Amino acid sequence: MGIEILPDLRVSIGSFQLKNPVMTASGTFGYGEEFASLVDLHRLGAVIVKGISHEPRAGNMPPRIVETSCGMLNAIGLENVGFEGFVKEKLPYLRNKKVPVIVNILGDSIEEYCILAEKLNDIEGVSALEINISCPNVKKGGVAFGTDPDMAEAVTSGVRKRCTLPVIVKLSPNVTDITVIAKAVVSGGCDAISLVNTLLGMAIDIHTRKPKLANIVGGLSGPAIKPVALRMVWQVAQAVKVPVIGIGGITTAADAIEFMIAGATAIQVGTANFINPGVSEEILDGIATYLNEKGLTSVQELIGSLEI
Repeated sequence: MGIEILPDLRVSIGSFQLKNPVMTASGTFGYGEEFASLVDLHRLGAVIVKGISHEPRAGNMPPRIVETSCGMLNAIGLENVGFEGFVKEKLPYLRNKKVPVIVNILGDSIEEYCILAEKLNDIEGVSALEINISCPNVKKGGVAFGTDPDMAEAVTSGVRKRCTLPVIVKLSPNVTDITVIAKAVVSGGCDAISLVNTLLGMAIDIHTRKPKLANIVGGLSGPAIKPVALRMVWQVAQAVKVPVIGIGGITTAADAIEFMIAGATAIQVGTANFINPGVSEEILDGIATYLNEKGLTSVQELIGSLEI
């Protein structure tokens, strides 16, 4: 009887080492503790916490979430506890877990991003930063930074100069050419790129003839956006030399494997967490099973292996 060899699932995001490529996407997993009774956090490659601004934010008025065909529209508006609340109330729990913590940061100005990065750089338990320049649901900052290559580069460069942590930039799909923005943030000095955030969309109540979201428009996520996200990950992986992290409608191991074949070094699970809180562990197990079935000894053999 042969001895089963466990595949090597380790991946690198620049100098940042992950024990496996499965992470939870910001805004879909709270601050980790909310899911701790349902998921073994220790098994995850990393937890990316809900976006943090310098001051607390109340977010948009409800209703803020609408279910759609094969997806979800949200207009939360980046509600969060702010820097002080995160460090004092949320981070201590995660610090005691054996899982890297990536902090998603946001701001209304480049200086706000920079101040946050500088402060978080010296906080124990923070492994990396993800710069959110792609939220479509706020009037200031958000997607405004993510659709202008000059501003995207300036935010990235500012954060890069103010911290030594690995810097990941999360991009918006609401642009004409995603590779232009990707090249801009690489020029700004990022260590990796994550994509995509939500696609801008809307839903209407035909009985009241009013928008279902108080914000009128919101961000579409879930399986409906997977083909768009997969295409953009493939395009960006061809265009830049930094690692790419795939996001967008990943609900199964097969979805994750598709993204890695397209060129993603790692993946984030988002909307699927709301349907099945244990889905990240299932995806991790599924990737390992796939590698064994294909006779592959390392997940590295998958990355960018698309044959055309």
